[in-house]
Amino acid sequence: MQKPYVIGISGGSGSGKSTIVNLVCQAFTDNEVCLLTQDDFYIPREKQAIDANGVTDFDRLGAIDHTSFHDRLQDLIAGKEVILKEYVFNNDQAQASMKTIMPAPIIIAEGLFVFSSEQVKSLMDLTVFVDTSDVLKVIRRIQRDQIERNYPLDDVLYRYQHHVLPSYEKYIAPHKNNVDMIINNNGDVNRGVQVLVNLIKGRLT
Repeated sequence: MQKPYVIGISGGSGSGKSTIVNLVCQAFTDNEVCLLTQDDFYIPREKQAIDANGVTDFDRLGAIDHTSFHDRLQDLIAGKEVILKEYVFNNDQAQASMKTIMPAPIIIAEGLFVFSSEQVKSLMDLTVFVDTSDVLKVIRRIQRDQIERNYPLDDVLYRYQHHVLPSYEKYIAPHKNNVDMIINNNGDVNRGVQVLVNLIKGRLT
């Protein structure tokens, strides 16, 4: 069996990486492309660190179970199915469910910190960074966290200033200079989507 082609995709919170990835996946069948996202590998809320003001910090490097993410990515590469529990981001209105990810010739590994673990990064054949202006990232973060995760505005802004931005500058932005491809997502998202779709089609032929 030929080794699957692994694409790693990262970028700051609100950069639009999840939107790009989901649109790319929609262009293919589950037998062609599968997705492993770090969003499903957050450690339990009760084990997350709390800052000096008593606010839980989900944007630390240690907020993710990197070992489990690495192991599940290896499982997919080895042709094994992965079963895991979907993370619901402290949204009381959301019901967590189990999800099954079947292996595929193309594996997309997506998340804030997918390049921060050398073990994980070593499994990737292509690394992609989604680059977006800080203003757009703040706007998208507000829209997402208020609607999807039920966070009040003041909480969203506090987290962005004290957690999201410092984490981005320390752990995420430095990888921008060491990736294979940068997608500028300050305009039409479909441009970045088409780049990846065409690349994947080339690998599948």
